[in-house]
Amino acid sequence: MAAKYNGIQEFLRARADHIDCRIQEIVDKNEKEAIARDILNGLPEWFGMSDSTEEYIKDSQDKPFIACFIGDEAVGFVVPARTAQKLGYTYSQVKTVQQGHYQAYDITNHFYISMGYKELECFSQL
Repeated sequence: MAAKYNGIQEFLRARADHIDCRIQEIVDKNEKEAIARDILNGLPEWFGMSDSTEEYIKDSQDKPFIACFIGDEAVGFVVPARTAQKLGYTYSQVKTVQQGHYQAYDITNHFYISMGYKELECFSQL
């Protein structure tokens, strides 16, 4: 699924207007690791393969990292891959299972669709 936007922070702030939250870029590697570890470990049904989760956490330390906070608690984050030379991204892509294969992923897909994402590349399983 992909959604078009003019900048990652602009995209996230537009969506954050619907809830009382703060969007902030994180530059400290230790803070990136702590946020990613806390959130991903809290979602074992989606990130239950510890080796790949650990690799994702470590890899995110050297990439742009934008977190969403409600109060002082980080509740989500985005780590955009640098597929363009500058951070003026045109598209964001998330990989998930195609609708109709797993109920839990259908809930996720409905969320992405509500955020403006469109099907781009479909997998029957991950």
